[in-house]
Amino acid sequence: MPDFFSPNRPPKRVLVIKLRHHGDVLLTSPVFTVLKKNWPGVEVDALVYDDTQAMLTSHPSINQVHTIGRNWRKQGFIKQLTLYRALLNTLKARDYDVLINLTEHWHGARLARRLKPRVSVGFKPDKRSGLARRRWVKSFTTLYPAIQDNSRHMVEVNLDALRHIGIHPQTAEDKHTLFVPGEEAEASIAQKLADFGVTANSYVLVHPTSRWMFKAWTLDKLAATIDTLSARGLPIILSAAPSKEESEYMDGLRALLTQPYHDLSGQLNLKELGALMKHARLYFGVDSMPMHLASAVGTPTVAIFGPTGAIKWSPWGVQYRVITAGFTCQPCGKAGCGDSHVSDCITAITPQQVLSAIDTLLLENPA
Repeated sequence: MPDFFSPNRPPKRVLVIKLRHHGDVLLTSPVFTVLKKNWPGVEVDALVYDDTQAMLTSHPSINQVHTIGRNWRKQGFIKQLTLYRALLNTLKARDYDVLINLTEHWHGARLARRLKPRVSVGFKPDKRSGLARRRWVKSFTTLYPAIQDNSRHMVEVNLDALRHIGIHPQTAEDKHTLFVPGEEAEASIAQKLADFGVTANSYVLVHPTSRWMFKAWTLDKLAATIDTLSARGLPIILSAAPSKEESEYMDGLRALLTQPYHDLSGQLNLKELGALMKHARLYFGVDSMPMHLASAVGTPTVAIFGPTGAIKWSPWGVQYRVITAGFTCQPCGKAGCGDSHVSDCITAITPQQVLSAIDTLLLENPA
């Protein structure tokens, strides 16, 4: 271990980079917790895409969240260069001692070279060769194996970047994901629950959609499951993103439901969705960012998994049940069978399987 990490010479500032989707960013939250716990005096910043920053804002171990716009590349070369230079100047002013790049994006490698931290961490490239591989490797002082298969949870893979510079989680709780909804979102959800006449820790939150809709369950089976739960007297609240595809799916679901439910689909921002999940007795959904959000606020979770790996992407740090069909081809990583956007391993799942898992968690978590 280099003497840079000695007690007499701790780092002052660390930059953690994760330029991916919302769920990917949320699964980095333990990295900040572990860094701050091991180096209490350090300032830890994040660099993420602008539309994902809500996943990390208000995290108690993060000092600043810097962003790159996903649409920068669409604004022309001169505008993109201006925006990137402004970001680079902001990051240079922070004078980072350590840079940790948790993504395959070249921005992380470029920043490692330009910011010149004493220690920079990136993953060992497995898809690059020749000059690109050599340039990537030379950008970092330390490389860690970013496991790509379904053998290890993504939270652990992210933490491996710290382990390779001598920083280790001290407790199991350090590894838990964390999402902070904030006072405004909490107040908004409290009012919505009051309007419904629903109390906290009494309702089942059903978020059956994903940005990749080939993960969604069959509508008739989902409706039958929701109706069964509602008929027992359990308050049901529906949520979904406002995208066209998810909205159409929710329209189809509402047309099939025969029992009472409450609906907040397309009406919540990310902070409000997190607050709604935080106060649910149980969350039911599919393998998706909202599933990880439920885990990050500590809500027991039941999730359907199909083409994606349930070991790498399962709920984390909470009581949970994962429902799979057990097909030998799982996980295939395809957008449905043969990329058809219909996953047989999902359509084969029955309401009885889901209800059994939900009942188990409800018994373990009484209202």
